Amino acid sequence: MSQVEVTRQELERRTIRRSDFVSCNQAFIDCRTPGSDRKENYSMIGPGVTQSPNQVVNLREAHGYNIGAAAMPHGVVNNLHLHFTAEVFICFRGEFLLRWGADGQEGELVLREGDIASIPTWIFRGFTNIGPDDGWLFTALGHDDTGGIIWGPNVLREAEGHGLFLTEDNRLVDTVAGDDKPEDVELKRPMSPEDIAGLSSFPVEKMRKRVATADDLEWSARALLGSALPGGAGELAQVIGFGMTEDRLQEPRIYNPHGHNISWLRAAPGEGMLTHRHAGTQILMVKDGEWEVTLNREEEVSVRLGPWDMLSVPAGAWRRVRNVSDSTASMLVINSGDGRVRLEWDDEVVKAAADAGVGVDHNGYLAPFHLIPRPVGK
Repeated sequence: MSQVEVTRQELERRTIRRSDFVSCNQAFIDCRTPGSDRKENYSMIGPGVTQSPNQVVNLREAHGYNIGAAAMPHGVVNNLHLHFTAEVFICFRGEFLLRWGADGQEGELVLREGDIASIPTWIFRGFTNIGPDDGWLFTALGHDDTGGIIWGPNVLREAEGHGLFLTEDNRLVDTVAGDDKPEDVELKRPMSPEDIAGLSSFPVEKMRKRVATADDLEWSARALLGSALPGGAGELAQVIGFGMTEDRLQEPRIYNPHGHNISWLRAAPGEGMLTHRHAGTQILMVKDGEWEVTLNREEEVSVRLGPWDMLSVPAGAWRRVRNVSDSTASMLVINSGDGRVRLEWDDEVVKAAADAGVGVDHNGYLAPFHLIPRPVGK
């Protein structure tokens, strides 16, 4: 893996504060539909599936996935649509009623603060804020090019009555604002009943297995090589994919490929993850507390992140993470790729762990150091 040094300027560019989020209330074709006209859409990492050229994107650099958010007052609806790539809802505040199926009647589940839900591709889904006005859902979308979305037939028909149309290349046309219907590109037509009938069905019991609540999480206190060392006692819970756990017994809640993997990291004050790196992109998104992230091994640069702040860590950069709060804190760690994330630990961490009797075996999992075969002289 090539050496990556991150400058202070680059660190600041990759730090997205909660105060940096910029909403767009005309991101989608239902932006004038009564009951859906007070939605606010955000795009932090990549443009996601926004249909507005005016959407502010905090960091456009390709990560292998997109991260955005939806904020909406109580009672406001996000209408039925389907995705071609993974859509993961991460509830950071409030309560949201998820519904799915061609008519939204196939099933319902409620998401509460801290819950994460992965909605299968190629099924219609929507949601309503049934909690307080400041409800907030982050979204993680699979891959850089999501392909956009397909709206439910009634959504497109109702939007036409408000002067809104969607082109086949996913551009929003607002005739009320003076846009002309394009002559060189066809407009989206409602999905046919035959195509809708061919979509998959998901009963509630099956969908529930794609939701990770606090009670569903499997935490491991030995998920990382540095877990037995001072400052390295962070715990992991795998939500989507096996991710970066080094505990061979730990399994994720959700297995299927998403183009990214998602883990919860929690740590007591002063603890976290010791110096390591890996070859993929990574987003650190703080849920609560205050965290310090330090990049590089020689010319170190550091940043402190508070609730809802996020940092994009470049592939191959050395990093360590520490909870600098006065109580246990948590953050989400999102890494690119569908396979396991193999960590490379700093030599000092490897040596200290060996002295503590722990090593990483040839399969990338923690094991008693004295049982791991080593080259002569090592």
